Amino acid sequence: MTLQPLFSRRSFLIMPLALAACKKGWSLLELTGLTMGTTYSVAAIDHSKSVDKTELQAAITASLAKVNAQMSNWDASSEIARFNASKSTAPFAVSPELATVMQAAQDVHVASEGRFDVTLGGLIDLWGFGAGDAKGTAPTEAEIAAVMDITGHGNSLRVNNTSLQKLNPGAEVYLSAIGKGFGVDQVARTIESFGIRDYMIEIGGDLYTAGKNPDGMPWQIGIESPVAHDRGVQQVVSVSNLGMATSGDYRNYFEQDGVRYSHILDGTTGRPVTHKTASVTVLTENAMLADAWATAMLVLGTERGLKIANERDLAVLFIDRSADSAQKGFVTTPSARFAALQA
Repeated sequence: MTLQPLFSRRSFLIMPLALAACKKGWSLLELTGLTMGTTYSVAAIDHSKSVDKTELQAAITASLAKVNAQMSNWDASSEIARFNASKSTAPFAVSPELATVMQAAQDVHVASEGRFDVTLGGLIDLWGFGAGDAKGTAPTEAEIAAVMDITGHGNSLRVNNTSLQKLNPGAEVYLSAIGKGFGVDQVARTIESFGIRDYMIEIGGDLYTAGKNPDGMPWQIGIESPVAHDRGVQQVVSVSNLGMATSGDYRNYFEQDGVRYSHILDGTTGRPVTHKTASVTVLTENAMLADAWATAMLVLGTERGLKIANERDLAVLFIDRSADSAQKGFVTTPSARFAALQA
């Protein structure tokens, strides 16, 4: 399993399923496995009790293997790894699936005023938040400037319908903040091909739910309190026929000279964000967009992110650290669409 996430989410808790609520004739299929450097889990209700669990698991494994072959930065033979390795500035042909993900990445990049950016791998490594050993020290301004010369979606990459093109030979693309969501959506298509309509899929903290849970209710997902080493629930949300992703800054950071540096980087500055937003949850039409927008909104922070969310009718829940330094609580702020969905 090769696609290791740069952004570790898993900032949710699936509320316990009341298995006894499954009425006669139902079968609950629970599947787990490894993929993309993390784990996946599926809970699917087979109303006809006709689905072969082994066949379903094999189909899910195959769909995830295909995503890895297209989008893994840790498999040298994958499409995106081969694109990154090339120094050519000529168009590089890609599969329809990778083209779909890259177009979505570009759309969110523009809509988020540049805060969502899949070309920031160099900056992530520079700050010590990549796959290598953590540095624990802030880079110099000169080092940041040098790396920013080859990063930035708008000035280093061109996305076409069937190809990608480097505007800078050193540009690279990392899909950790959108690829898992796309993988969730592909698994959803696989599950539905078996005639299943009530299910929940999760990969490394990105989810998609459809229909109802075994209690006949929307799936209940608990959003964690944004506190390191604490699995407390901040809020429970009802999710049905929506993708969901949560991004937080509270597990991956370092401190230097009394300053806290989060792994959430703003590509427009080359530096970690400094606002008080600790966690963002997004509900949207699919897991791919929820994945991307959760990162984008966390980079934006509540003040600007809420305006964009309301302008675009996005369902977003922001969780901020209390402005009062003497308090350790959190303040939640939903967008209008999020509040309406949970009403």
